Amino acid sequence: METKEYTISMLVEDKAGVLNRVASLFRRRNFNIKSLAVGGSEQPSLSRMTVVVAADPAQVEQVRKQLDKLINVVKVSDITDADIVARELALIKVAATSSSRSGIIQIVDIFRANIVDVAADSVTVEVTGDEDKVNSLLELLRGFGIKEVVRTGRVALTRGGASSKKNPKH
Repeated sequence: METKEYTISMLVEDKAGVLNRVASLFRRRNFNIKSLAVGGSEQPSLSRMTVVVAADPAQVEQVRKQLDKLINVVKVSDITDADIVARELALIKVAATSSSRSGIIQIVDIFRANIVDVAADSVTVEVTGDEDKVNSLLELLRGFGIKEVVRTGRVALTRGGASSKKNPKH
């Protein structure tokens, strides 16, 4: 079967140990998690978790069903083929000299990114967008020398009226 990237969105109870149980389920199935983002949701007692994995359709369906059985998981949705809004945040520390700063600033402006820190030997750039935008900016900044990069991984919601709300199963 063909392997591709899948985006799985979950509403989970905001309790200690939930992330570990979810990650352990993926580990036991020998899935490599490409990205995982967790944060608060529109419901105070629930967190939204977005997981990106490379797998084949049968594996993803199996893991989705197993995730749905975990006690602290309220809802699991494979949103890979849904109409979604997906974004990523990256912070990129770039080597900078007085002569290279203007070139870095021009590239940052083209990508509608922001310089969030300036030091004697570097600038730190913040960029938000889809993964292609982040990757393209990284490629252009490599020529200046990238010192450090941190990326959030994909966060995603379905577009428009499609909602992933569901009453808790407990």
